[in-house]
Amino acid sequence: MKITQKYSHLNGEEYLIVHYENLYREIVSTIESIDAHSLLTKESKEKTMPGKMLYSPIDLNKAFNEKFNRLGWYEKRYQYYITTDRKLLPELVALPYDRQKDYLLSNGISEPISSYKQTDFVKEQIAVEVQFGKYAFVAFDLFVKHLLFYSGGVINLGIEVLPTKKMQSQMSSGIAYYEGEVYNILRQGRNNPPVPLLILGIEP
Repeated sequence: MKITQKYSHLNGEEYLIVHYENLYREIVSTIESIDAHSLLTKESKEKTMPGKMLYSPIDLNKAFNEKFNRLGWYEKRYQYYITTDRKLLPELVALPYDRQKDYLLSNGISEPISSYKQTDFVKEQIAVEVQFGKYAFVAFDLFVKHLLFYSGGVINLGIEVLPTKKMQSQMSSGIAYYEGEVYNILRQGRNNPPVPLLILGIEP
């Protein structure tokens, strides 16, 4: 596969080049090592393209998992406690997980709620999400997950890998694609979401 488009949000790519150039090369070479044509394994059952062979999200994810895991990129879980009290939030976010519950209890929250999010691959505070899912999953990655990991000090940069429209046209309907998701970010303004991101558009 190849990277044909990229969008750097809040100088995400520039930060990666300056501070993590070796990891950037590793990400690029991993993407280029994927043989997309061998992953045309899903036979369409949709009325608009019956019997057509499509790229399989399951097989694509499996291929990326194997490649990234082999290089030391692994899933990362971020645990945290929830509050709807805006006054408590700034201090709560800055605390380590094992102190957040006591902080909430001491401030009158009788039953603190624990939660977590996880991301596909993290290495040296760089997160990579490879997304071949529906539109809602990408929006969640970009506006919730990367931001949560960033504000929690787990990562310094989030990278989202998406199929381009050209590739998405050879997948099941409803799959998110690079051009549409970058458009969604641009509509939000220059500083939203407030986390450095690099979005990569890939295709065979």
